[in-house]
Amino acid sequence: MTILTHLLLAAASGPTLMGVDVIWVATMLSAVAALAVMTAIYAATTVKDPMAKRVKALNARREQLKAGIVASTNKRKSLRKENHTADKVRDLLANFKMLQEEQVEKAQVRLMQAGIRNKDLAVFVIAARFVGPIVLGGIAVTMIYILDMYPDWSWFKKYGVTAGALVGGYKGADIWLKNKVDKRSALIQKGLPDALDLLVICAEAGLTVDASFDRVSKELGKAYPELGDEFGLTAIELGFLNERRQAFENLAKRVDLEAVRGVVTTMIQTEKYGTPIASALRVLSAEFRNERMMRAEEKAARLPAIMTIPLIMFILPVLFVVILGPAACAISDNFLDKQ
Repeated sequence: MTILTHLLLAAASGPTLMGVDVIWVATMLSAVAALAVMTAIYAATTVKDPMAKRVKALNARREQLKAGIVASTNKRKSLRKENHTADKVRDLLANFKMLQEEQVEKAQVRLMQAGIRNKDLAVFVIAARFVGPIVLGGIAVTMIYILDMYPDWSWFKKYGVTAGALVGGYKGADIWLKNKVDKRSALIQKGLPDALDLLVICAEAGLTVDASFDRVSKELGKAYPELGDEFGLTAIELGFLNERRQAFENLAKRVDLEAVRGVVTTMIQTEKYGTPIASALRVLSAEFRNERMMRAEEKAARLPAIMTIPLIMFILPVLFVVILGPAACAISDNFLDKQ
Protein backbone atom coordinates (compact mmCIF):
# COMPACT_ATOMS: atom_id res chain seq x y z
CA MET A 1 0.00 0.00 0.00
CA THR A 2 1.41 3.33 -1.02
CA ILE A 3 2.02 6.39 1.15
CA LEU A 4 -0.75 8.28 -0.65
CA THR A 5 -3.25 5.55 0.28
CA HIS A 6 -2.23 5.81 3.95
CA LEU A 7 -2.70 9.56 3.83
CA LEU A 8 -6.13 9.22 2.23
CA LEU A 9 -7.24 6.67 4.81
CA ALA A 10 -5.93 8.85 7.65
CA ALA A 11 -7.68 11.89 6.23
CA ALA A 12 -10.96 9.98 5.78
CA SER A 13 -11.02 8.91 9.45
CA GLY A 14 -9.70 12.18 10.90
CA PRO A 15 -11.62 15.01 12.57
CA THR A 16 -13.41 17.61 10.47
CA LEU A 17 -13.97 21.33 10.87
CA MET A 18 -16.91 22.82 8.97
CA GLY A 19 -16.89 19.81 6.65
CA VAL A 20 -13.15 19.98 5.94
CA ASP A 21 -10.69 17.30 7.07
CA VAL A 22 -8.24 18.97 9.45
CA ILE A 23 -5.50 16.36 8.93
CA TRP A 24 -5.73 16.66 5.15
CA VAL A 25 -5.49 20.47 5.29
CA ALA A 26 -2.54 20.27 7.71
CA THR A 27 -0.80 17.79 5.39
CA MET A 28 -1.21 20.06 2.38
CA LEU A 29 0.01 23.10 4.33
CA SER A 30 3.04 21.13 5.51
CA ALA A 31 3.82 20.13 1.92
CA VAL A 32 3.58 23.75 0.76
CA ALA A 33 5.83 24.89 3.65
CA ALA A 34 8.39 22.18 2.86
CA LEU A 35 8.39 23.21 -0.81
CA ALA A 36 8.89 26.85 0.16
CA VAL A 37 11.80 25.93 2.46
CA MET A 38 13.45 23.85 -0.28
CA THR A 39 13.01 26.69 -2.78
CA ALA A 40 14.55 29.19 -0.36
CA ILE A 41 17.51 26.89 0.32
CA TYR A 42 18.05 26.36 -3.42
CA ALA A 43 17.87 30.12 -4.11
CA ALA A 44 20.32 30.85 -1.30
CA THR A 45 22.85 28.21 -2.37
CA THR A 46 22.80 29.02 -6.11
CA VAL A 47 23.41 32.78 -5.95
CA LYS A 48 25.57 33.97 -8.84
CA ASP A 49 27.33 37.25 -9.36
CA PRO A 50 25.30 39.16 -11.99
CA MET A 51 27.98 41.82 -12.30
CA ALA A 52 30.84 39.68 -13.63
CA LYS A 53 29.55 39.17 -17.17
CA ARG A 54 28.40 42.79 -17.43
CA VAL A 55 31.73 44.18 -16.18
CA LYS A 56 33.67 41.98 -18.59
CA ALA A 57 31.57 43.19 -21.53
CA LEU A 58 31.94 46.83 -20.50
CA ASN A 59 35.70 46.55 -20.14
CA ALA A 60 35.99 44.93 -23.57
CA ARG A 61 33.84 47.64 -25.12
CA ARG A 62 35.86 50.40 -23.45
CA GLU A 63 39.11 48.92 -24.74
CA GLN A 64 37.67 48.75 -28.25
CA LEU A 65 36.65 52.41 -28.10
CA LYS A 66 40.06 53.49 -26.86
CA ALA A 67 41.90 51.51 -29.52
CA GLY A 68 39.61 52.75 -32.27
CA ILE A 69 38.34 49.27 -33.09
CA VAL A 70 34.65 49.33 -33.87
CA ALA A 71 34.06 45.62 -34.42
CA SER A 72 35.64 42.52 -35.86
CA THR A 73 34.92 41.21 -39.36
CA ASN A 74 32.11 38.92 -38.21
CA LYS A 75 30.51 41.66 -36.19
CA ARG A 76 30.73 44.02 -39.14
CA LYS A 77 28.91 41.50 -41.31
CA SER A 78 26.16 41.07 -38.74
CA LEU A 79 26.01 44.84 -38.32
CA ARG A 80 25.54 45.27 -42.06
CA LYS A 81 22.74 42.69 -41.99
CA GLU A 82 21.06 44.53 -39.11
CA ASN A 83 21.40 47.83 -40.97
CA HIS A 84 19.93 46.25 -44.09
CA THR A 85 16.98 44.90 -42.09
CA ALA A 86 16.52 48.26 -40.38
CA ASP A 87 16.52 49.98 -43.77
CA LYS A 88 13.78 47.63 -44.99
CA VAL A 89 11.67 48.30 -41.90
CA ARG A 90 12.28 52.03 -42.27
CA ASP A 91 11.16 51.96 -45.91
CA LEU A 92 8.06 49.96 -44.97
CA LEU A 93 7.06 52.43 -42.28
CA ALA A 94 7.75 55.35 -44.62
CA ASN A 95 5.42 53.83 -47.21
CA PHE A 96 2.64 53.70 -44.63
CA LYS A 97 3.37 57.31 -43.57
CA MET A 98 4.11 56.11 -40.03
CA LEU A 99 7.75 57.21 -39.66
CA GLN A 100 8.53 60.68 -38.34
CA GLU A 101 11.95 62.01 -37.42
CA GLU A 102 10.68 63.24 -34.07
CA GLN A 103 9.45 59.74 -33.16
CA VAL A 104 12.77 58.20 -34.24
CA GLU A 105 14.75 60.68 -32.13
CA LYS A 106 12.58 60.02 -29.05
CA ALA A 107 12.93 56.26 -29.50
CA GLN A 108 16.71 56.58 -29.88
CA VAL A 109 16.93 58.64 -26.68
CA ARG A 110 14.86 56.07 -24.78
CA LEU A 111 17.08 53.28 -26.09
CA MET A 112 20.18 55.14 -24.89
CA GLN A 113 18.55 55.64 -21.48
CA ALA A 114 17.85 51.90 -21.36
CA GLY A 115 21.52 51.13 -22.07
CA ILE A 116 20.97 50.01 -25.70
CA ARG A 117 23.52 51.77 -27.92
CA ASN A 118 22.24 50.59 -31.31
CA LYS A 119 20.22 53.46 -32.77
CA ASP A 120 18.86 51.32 -35.62
CA LEU A 121 16.61 49.53 -33.13
CA ALA A 122 14.48 52.67 -32.88
CA VAL A 123 12.67 51.76 -36.10
CA PHE A 124 11.89 48.31 -34.67
CA VAL A 125 10.35 49.94 -31.57
CA ILE A 126 8.15 52.09 -33.79
CA ALA A 127 7.30 49.06 -35.97
CA ALA A 128 6.26 47.12 -32.85
CA ARG A 129 3.51 49.69 -32.27
CA PHE A 130 2.18 48.83 -35.73
CA VAL A 131 2.67 45.06 -35.69
CA GLY A 132 1.71 44.40 -32.03
CA PRO A 133 -1.99 45.37 -32.27
CA ILE A 134 -2.38 43.43 -35.53
CA VAL A 135 -0.87 40.23 -34.10
CA LEU A 136 -2.40 40.27 -30.61
CA GLY A 137 -5.69 41.72 -31.81
CA GLY A 138 -5.91 39.15 -34.60
CA ILE A 139 -5.27 36.30 -32.15
CA ALA A 140 -7.91 37.65 -29.75
CA VAL A 141 -10.53 38.11 -32.50
CA THR A 142 -9.81 34.66 -33.93
CA MET A 143 -10.04 32.88 -30.57
CA ILE A 144 -13.05 34.78 -29.20
CA TYR A 145 -15.26 35.59 -32.20
CA ILE A 146 -14.28 33.29 -35.07
CA LEU A 147 -13.46 30.03 -33.24
CA ASP A 148 -15.80 30.90 -30.33
CA MET A 149 -13.51 29.22 -27.79
CA TYR A 150 -15.24 30.97 -24.86
CA PRO A 151 -18.97 30.79 -25.54
CA ASP A 152 -19.86 31.39 -21.88
CA TRP A 153 -18.34 34.88 -21.87
CA SER A 154 -20.63 37.87 -22.05
CA TRP A 155 -20.35 40.40 -24.87
CA PHE A 156 -18.78 42.94 -22.52
CA LYS A 157 -16.05 40.52 -21.41
CA LYS A 158 -15.27 39.56 -25.01
CA TYR A 159 -15.07 43.21 -26.01
CA GLY A 160 -12.86 44.02 -23.00
CA VAL A 161 -10.39 41.21 -23.74
CA THR A 162 -10.16 42.21 -27.41
CA ALA A 163 -9.66 45.88 -26.57
CA GLY A 164 -7.04 44.95 -23.95
CA ALA A 165 -5.15 42.87 -26.53
CA LEU A 166 -5.16 45.79 -28.99
CA VAL A 167 -3.99 48.32 -26.38
CA GLY A 168 -1.40 45.89 -25.00
CA GLY A 169 -0.01 45.27 -28.47
CA TYR A 170 0.32 48.98 -29.12
CA LYS A 171 1.84 49.87 -25.73
CA GLY A 172 3.85 46.67 -25.17
CA ALA A 173 7.14 47.92 -26.61
CA ASP A 174 6.86 51.27 -24.80
CA ILE A 175 6.11 49.55 -21.47
CA TRP A 176 9.06 47.18 -21.90
CA LEU A 177 11.38 50.06 -22.75
CA LYS A 178 10.10 52.17 -19.85
CA ASN A 179 10.72 49.32 -17.39
CA LYS A 180 14.31 48.95 -18.61
CA VAL A 181 14.88 52.71 -18.30
CA ASP A 182 13.41 52.82 -14.79
CA LYS A 183 15.50 49.86 -13.58
CA ARG A 184 18.70 51.27 -15.03
CA SER A 185 18.00 54.75 -13.65
CA ALA A 186 17.37 53.29 -10.19
CA LEU A 187 20.71 51.43 -10.27
CA ILE A 188 22.54 54.58 -11.38
CA GLN A 189 20.84 56.70 -8.72
CA LYS A 190 21.88 54.20 -6.06
CA GLY A 191 25.59 54.62 -6.80
CA LEU A 192 25.62 58.32 -7.63
CA PRO A 193 26.57 59.60 -4.11
CA ASP A 194 29.58 57.26 -3.98
CA ALA A 195 30.63 58.38 -7.45
CA LEU A 196 30.48 62.04 -6.42
CA ASP A 197 32.60 61.30 -3.34
CA LEU A 198 35.22 59.69 -5.56
CA LEU A 199 35.06 62.65 -7.95
CA VAL A 200 35.73 64.99 -5.01
CA ILE A 201 38.74 62.90 -3.96
CA CYS A 202 40.09 62.86 -7.53
CA ALA A 203 39.58 66.62 -7.92
CA GLU A 204 41.34 67.37 -4.64
CA ALA A 205 44.18 65.03 -5.68
CA GLY A 206 44.82 67.20 -8.74
CA LEU A 207 43.37 65.03 -11.52
CA THR A 208 41.67 66.62 -14.49
CA VAL A 209 37.94 66.21 -15.08
CA ASP A 210 38.27 63.57 -17.80
CA ALA A 211 40.88 61.66 -15.78
CA SER A 212 38.60 61.86 -12.72
CA PHE A 213 35.65 60.41 -14.64
CA ASP A 214 37.83 57.64 -16.05
CA ARG A 215 39.18 56.78 -12.60
CA VAL A 216 35.71 56.74 -11.04
CA SER A 217 34.39 54.51 -13.85
CA LYS A 218 37.16 51.99 -13.15
CA GLU A 219 36.65 52.05 -9.39
CA LEU A 220 32.84 51.76 -9.51
CA GLY A 221 32.65 49.44 -12.51
CA LYS A 222 32.27 46.33 -10.37
CA ALA A 223 29.81 47.68 -7.83
CA TYR A 224 27.72 49.79 -10.22
CA PRO A 225 28.41 48.68 -13.82
CA GLU A 226 25.72 50.94 -15.35
CA LEU A 227 27.14 54.05 -13.68
CA GLY A 228 30.69 52.99 -14.55
CA ASP A 229 29.65 52.57 -18.18
CA GLU A 230 28.17 56.07 -18.36
CA PHE A 231 31.15 57.70 -16.64
CA GLY A 232 33.54 55.79 -18.91
CA LEU A 233 31.77 57.04 -22.03
CA THR A 234 31.76 60.56 -20.63
CA ALA A 235 35.52 60.36 -20.01
CA ILE A 236 36.07 59.21 -23.60
CA GLU A 237 33.86 62.00 -25.00
CA LEU A 238 35.67 64.58 -22.87
CA GLY A 239 38.89 63.48 -24.54
CA PHE A 240 37.88 63.76 -28.20
CA LEU A 241 34.88 66.13 -28.46
CA ASN A 242 35.58 69.73 -29.43
CA GLU A 243 33.25 71.12 -26.76
CA ARG A 244 33.43 69.59 -23.31
CA ARG A 245 29.96 70.95 -22.61
CA GLN A 246 28.58 68.54 -25.21
CA ALA A 247 30.02 65.55 -23.35
CA PHE A 248 28.21 66.55 -20.14
CA GLU A 249 24.98 67.20 -22.03
CA ASN A 250 25.23 63.75 -23.60
CA LEU A 251 25.53 62.27 -20.11
CA ALA A 252 22.34 64.05 -19.04
CA LYS A 253 20.62 62.79 -22.19
CA ARG A 254 21.68 59.16 -21.66
CA VAL A 255 20.51 59.03 -18.02
CA ASP A 256 16.90 59.91 -17.19
CA LEU A 257 17.56 61.29 -13.71
CA GLU A 258 17.10 64.75 -12.25
CA ALA A 259 20.10 64.18 -10.00
CA VAL A 260 22.38 63.53 -12.98
CA ARG A 261 21.09 66.66 -14.68
CA GLY A 262 21.99 68.61 -11.54
CA VAL A 263 25.51 67.17 -11.60
CA VAL A 264 25.84 68.05 -15.28
CA THR A 265 24.69 71.62 -14.64
CA THR A 266 27.26 71.94 -11.85
CA MET A 267 30.05 70.57 -14.03
CA ILE A 268 29.17 72.96 -16.88
CA GLN A 269 29.12 75.94 -14.53
CA THR A 270 32.47 75.02 -13.02
CA GLU A 271 33.95 74.63 -16.52
CA LYS A 272 32.53 77.99 -17.59
CA TYR A 273 33.26 80.15 -14.53
CA GLY A 274 36.27 78.32 -13.06
CA THR A 275 34.68 77.74 -9.64
CA PRO A 276 36.10 75.00 -7.36
CA ILE A 277 34.61 71.71 -8.43
CA ALA A 278 35.37 69.84 -5.19
CA SER A 279 33.21 72.02 -2.94
CA ALA A 280 30.25 71.96 -5.34
CA LEU A 281 30.40 68.18 -5.72
CA ARG A 282 30.73 67.73 -1.96
CA VAL A 283 27.47 69.64 -1.41
CA LEU A 284 25.71 67.59 -4.09
CA SER A 285 27.01 64.33 -2.62
CA ALA A 286 25.70 65.21 0.85
CA GLU A 287 22.32 66.16 -0.65
CA PHE A 288 22.05 62.91 -2.60
CA ARG A 289 22.98 60.87 0.45
CA ASN A 290 20.22 62.58 2.43
CA GLU A 291 17.76 61.82 -0.36
CA ARG A 292 18.84 58.18 -0.40
CA MET A 293 18.34 57.94 3.37
CA MET A 294 14.91 59.56 3.06
CA ARG A 295 13.90 57.03 0.39
CA ALA A 296 15.02 54.19 2.65
CA GLU A 297 13.04 55.64 5.57
CA GLU A 298 10.01 56.04 3.32
CA LYS A 299 10.18 52.37 2.32
CA ALA A 300 10.52 51.36 5.97
CA ALA A 301 7.49 53.48 6.89
CA ARG A 302 5.41 51.80 4.15
CA LEU A 303 6.35 48.33 5.35
CA PRO A 304 3.59 47.92 8.01
CA ALA A 305 0.88 48.83 5.50
CA ILE A 306 2.35 46.48 2.88
CA MET A 307 2.59 43.60 5.37
CA THR A 308 -1.09 43.90 6.31
CA ILE A 309 -2.39 41.88 3.34
CA PRO A 310 0.10 38.96 3.72
CA LEU A 311 -0.62 38.98 7.45
CA ILE A 312 -4.36 38.66 6.89
CA MET A 313 -4.10 36.11 4.07
CA PHE A 314 -1.36 33.78 5.28
CA ILE A 315 -0.55 34.26 8.97
CA LEU A 316 -3.91 34.86 10.67
CA PRO A 317 -5.64 31.77 9.15
CA VAL A 318 -2.79 29.57 10.38
CA LEU A 319 -3.08 31.09 13.87
CA PHE A 320 -6.83 30.45 13.86
CA VAL A 321 -6.29 26.82 12.85
CA VAL A 322 -3.61 26.30 15.52
CA ILE A 323 -5.51 28.05 18.31
CA LEU A 324 -9.13 27.21 17.54
CA GLY A 325 -8.59 23.90 15.72
CA PRO A 326 -8.14 21.66 18.79
CA ALA A 327 -11.08 23.29 20.56
CA ALA A 328 -13.32 22.89 17.52
CA CYS A 329 -12.27 19.25 17.17
CA ALA A 330 -13.01 18.61 20.85
CA ILE A 331 -16.42 20.24 20.61
CA SER A 332 -17.23 18.29 17.46
CA ASP A 333 -16.20 14.99 19.07
CA ASN A 334 -18.35 15.72 22.16
CA PHE A 335 -21.41 16.46 20.05
CA LEU A 336 -20.84 13.28 18.05
CA ASP A 337 -20.48 11.23 21.24
CA LYS A 338 -23.73 12.64 22.61
CA GLN A 339 -25.56 11.82 19.41
